[in-house]
Amino acid sequence: MSPEMIGVLMIGAMLVCIFVGFPISFILLFLGLVFGYWGFGNLVFYLMTLQFNASMMEQTLAAVPLFVFMGIMMEQANLMERLFDAVQKILARVRGSLYLAVMFVATIFAAATGIVGASVTILGIMAGKSMTRSGYDVKLSSGLIAAGGTLGILIPPSIMLVVMGPVLEVPVTTLFAAAIVPGILLALLFTAYAMIRCMFNPSLGPPLPPEEHPANMGEIWKQFFLGLVPPAVLVLSALGSIVFGFATPTEGAACGAAGSVLLTAAYGRLTVANLKDSLIRTLEISVLILFLVAASNFFGAVFARLGTPTMLTEALLSLEMNRYLTLGVIMALIFVLGWPLEWVPIVLIVVPFLIPLVQKLGFDMAWFGILVAVNLQTAWLSPPVAMSAYFLKGVVPQWELSDIYKGMMQFMGLQLLGLIMIIIFPEIALWLPTYIYGK
Repeated sequence: MSPEMIGVLMIGAMLVCIFVGFPISFILLFLGLVFGYWGFGNLVFYLMTLQFNASMMEQTLAAVPLFVFMGIMMEQANLMERLFDAVQKILARVRGSLYLAVMFVATIFAAATGIVGASVTILGIMAGKSMTRSGYDVKLSSGLIAAGGTLGILIPPSIMLVVMGPVLEVPVTTLFAAAIVPGILLALLFTAYAMIRCMFNPSLGPPLPPEEHPANMGEIWKQFFLGLVPPAVLVLSALGSIVFGFATPTEGAACGAAGSVLLTAAYGRLTVANLKDSLIRTLEISVLILFLVAASNFFGAVFARLGTPTMLTEALLSLEMNRYLTLGVIMALIFVLGWPLEWVPIVLIVVPFLIPLVQKLGFDMAWFGILVAVNLQTAWLSPPVAMSAYFLKGVVPQWELSDIYKGMMQFMGLQLLGLIMIIIFPEIALWLPTYIYGK
């Protein structure tokens, strides 16, 4: 059997094992060894050593645990609850005020954490009871919370973009700059949709009851600035130092992590128990991601050595389809795989196989990376496997899962609209990195 066909069998075996439910990292390691030995003998052991060593020496990946720790510490500080409470009271007389509050806090929290599960959970805890008590529409409320939570995938400093940079061989700074405008665009689309619907149907988001209107606006504004300014300064300092070249992603992440500890202490939330919990959660998430990075790099190296990517690229190019039609097929594949799989295996396993094809088609790799990120956001909202629904149902049990799904579908449509806009107008993603770094 030709090496290229061995690679095809290898992919088939990987998909079967993933859908059966085996741990992905060990699947990749085992299959890489078995099919690599079948394809080119003892060389596979040297290849494994080199790939694992290269992964451990990748300095950019050191930013992953630091950004994870920063996000978890910001969550421990309870800043978002303070901010949400202040925003909803400032806008107490506005129709749909809680929708505005949710999206405002979701955007800030997305920049602070980058962890979808944490974002959806915190937003659900903060907003779910208030929305129910105020008579807000369950479908629109749940859809907005779930969609706002997915912004953490895209808005820098996104952990996914840190991992994707070395995969695409694009500087993480470029990906960060390219993600800012699309992230803001999606946040604005979500907000505009909710507010326009409230404009035509006020019952979807009535103003807060008079008894919940604040008596002392000065105290509310103080609470707003105490909840907004410190985390915003921390995130913008870490992100700005990276994007404008004052610090590497690892250095910026380290400063952000240290700042989050000081911020948590300043708000009186830094205890030994909280710090221990944050460190353990950081360790769990980081080990999951970084071991999968090493295993997928090895798997990808074996796959490339067998020559299958070249064969598949040439086969697709021989079809002579319009390159945007081919891009559509790629996006559809990522969207479908985003239902059963997390972003980590898609970015580390699927995307590397697509890179030769995308390069042959002549697309900008940073732009392609942003398309993948927005696409994976959409997959988080796609029933029946959408994990955001289960996170939200867990913290707001009075909301029916069917209503949550119906709400999420509306915002999945908005994300698809955002994806199409970025495809039609690449400048949405490429303008800022071009402005900062030049061509």
